[in-house]
Amino acid sequence: GPCYCDQACARTLDCCHDYAQTCIVIPCVVSQWSAWSGCAEPCKTTYRVRVRHIIQEPRNGGEACPALEERAGCVEYWTRQGTECQQSLIPALITTGGFGKARKKRAAADGNERAGYCVEFQLVAITPGCLHSHHSYTRWMHYLREGHTVCVECQYPALHALSQHCFGDGTGSQKNQLLHWQAVGNHRCKGTWRRIRQLDTCSCPSVHSFLFI
Repeated sequence: GPCYCDQACARTLDCCHDYAQTCIVIPCVVSQWSAWSGCAEPCKTTYRVRVRHIIQEPRNGGEACPALEERAGCVEYWTRQGTECQQSLIPALITTGGFGKARKKRAAADGNERAGYCVEFQLVAITPGCLHSHHSYTRWMHYLREGHTVCVECQYPALHALSQHCFGDGTGSQKNQLLHWQAVGNHRCKGTWRRIRQLDTCSCPSVHSFLFI
């Protein structure tokens, strides 16, 4: 008589000859993920990829195969030739502007003081970790507020001798490009900002004033 995909035949031992090939549900089986690739492009905020392949195709209504490719955000700070990327991609390391007075005194004593500059940024995003710092040396982070304009000074020794810039100052960034910063002394305090302008005659106010490290 006719054959049906009825699992009871396995108990009554009267399954059709092609039952195993036609009726048993076989789910998809995939391999383990490969290692992550490098960034798709250097010197850009882009993505990296990992892949897996199908070991067993699904049959007879078995569970479909999952995604075979996965992407994750990625930034590489070096070109394929090994040269450093634009500084706009490098996260700025900042600390309170109050540290600058002591730094300038040391630089003057060493005879290495050079003219610096300031950069104004608008704070776009701040992680909650900035408010959870209770050490005396991290209290300045509590004054960081989204939407505020901050002034960050580039001075020796953070002022790079060859480029005459501080790393992470946004040089070469496009208009309204989101740039990244990280507070020194608390790895959970970081965020993004937009570069407004560079001030060659530096006059950062005492409030919302910071230093590149």
